[in-house]
Amino acid sequence: MTPVHAGTAEELETAIAAGARELLGAQRPDGVFDFGASTLRSTLATAGAITALHFADPGGAADLIATGAERLRRTRNDDGGWAMVPGRPSEPGPTAVSAAALHLIDPDGHAPEVEAGRKWMSDYGGLEAIPHPEVVLWCRQFYGFAGWLAPERMRRFPLELALVPGLYRRLFDLRLPMASALGLAQVRHRPLTRWQRSLARRAEPNALRGIRQAFEHEGSAGSWSEDAWVTGLVCIGLARAGLGPDMVEAAVRWFRRTMHPDGSWATTPLDAAWTMYAVRGLIEAGYRDDERLAVSRDLFVRLQQRRPFLAFACPPGFWGWSGAVGWPAVLETGEIVSALAKLPGRAQAEAVRTGAAWLGNRQDRRGSWGLCVRNTKVANSGPCPMTTAQAVDALLDAGGPPAGRPIRRAVRWLGRAQRPDGSYESVWYREHTMGTAAVLETLARCGEADGETARRARSWLIRTRNDDGSWGDGHGAPGTVEETGWAVSSLLAAGEEPAAVAAGVRWLLDVRVPGGGWTPAPVHEYVRRVSRYANPGFTHGMALRALGRYRAVAR
Repeated sequence: MTPVHAGTAEELETAIAAGARELLGAQRPDGVFDFGASTLRSTLATAGAITALHFADPGGAADLIATGAERLRRTRNDDGGWAMVPGRPSEPGPTAVSAAALHLIDPDGHAPEVEAGRKWMSDYGGLEAIPHPEVVLWCRQFYGFAGWLAPERMRRFPLELALVPGLYRRLFDLRLPMASALGLAQVRHRPLTRWQRSLARRAEPNALRGIRQAFEHEGSAGSWSEDAWVTGLVCIGLARAGLGPDMVEAAVRWFRRTMHPDGSWATTPLDAAWTMYAVRGLIEAGYRDDERLAVSRDLFVRLQQRRPFLAFACPPGFWGWSGAVGWPAVLETGEIVSALAKLPGRAQAEAVRTGAAWLGNRQDRRGSWGLCVRNTKVANSGPCPMTTAQAVDALLDAGGPPAGRPIRRAVRWLGRAQRPDGSYESVWYREHTMGTAAVLETLARCGEADGETARRARSWLIRTRNDDGSWGDGHGAPGTVEETGWAVSSLLAAGEEPAAVAAGVRWLLDVRVPGGGWTPAPVHEYVRRVSRYANPGFTHGMALRALGRYRAVAR
């Protein structure tokens, strides 16, 4: 193979400086790296919002419903379907929910759009062809609302399980408020046996308590997770059940405050998720002592939550993906602990300590980590090899010993979780490149770089590299900046020589846009293998991490 030259030292320095300048240009005075609300506006959020308003306040919110419906009509693709983010290829979840929402609101006025959406779904193979049972569940609810599915065929939410709170949390995890609200509605609208109805009625106080705990954690502002899709599902359930009128009224007011002028609503803000990857990339690119990162450091300290999240039985000390009242997340907590531990100063020492303690508290019995609920049984929450790797990295960065029991338990679990081909799954990132890269780097940090598990992960990464030097999803997809950046960084951390990743570095240099940055790709999983989104902070952070790391070892 002809040797590939990654570029001169001057070219590398120029690329790092331009990428850092582009990234820092997105930093707000409060330290958030903000890439615009337009990146978060979603079809599901808009469809969920107008459906909720239809059930909660059809007369008083008629203007919002009409404006949101018109947004859905405008953003339908030419093939008849809808995408999570308008302008991208059609996806089954957004198509099924949008068609049902429009039919529910005005079946005659929206007949052409509804017919086109249903045809797209038929050509796709129907709801049963969707490769994720959770998405099928939500879509079947909306089909029931539209009258396309008999109530008894809608998936039942077994509200009686709320009588056993620990089990209930493990079974529903992040979805607990939504499942509880829809379950409360089903007690009144879905055929149930006498025993099911009796037990569900006994469980109602527990179910309502969990919904209200999440509501009050966010200051009773009217939303759940500051997300119009999540808030829509909860509001639909409560309104149809005739329960929690104060919460329903607050949700209607929140929908009015948060609708964008174009008629759309957004998913949850990603202030912390944008910022943590941006900061990590800038640290590795040589900006650790830049005073602008001190502002983000102080932001992270402010955003750490000092109250327990009662709905999920989470103690204090965590971070979420959004602001100071967001829902708890191991991934964000791990990344932020690592970033704070790598920044200069002592002002963040207590935040690092309590964040690491929170992560230790969230480790599963099996040694892994999921989203936030220990021992979760929800596939789209965990256990996740990549999240486990990020949690271990955070514990190491916070001063945890590699030979300590939590880390050794995690390493053993990672050995068991490896796929037969050597790769790793990731709940929140597409397919297998980033999961494998994250685990390989963690294994190397734990002194396992020469072990069989790491060897197989390294081999998988090397053989799935594209011919142009980039990495995609590991299964033939074109390369992305995000996947290439993480693969390059990981292989270097695992001891590969610079020459082994030079082609990947060269590719990162070649795909820069004129302003000096990189184009984000939708590699983040909103729902595994069904809906994805892009995170520009992650894109630029991973590119800078790879280039900075390569510069450090290639000197």
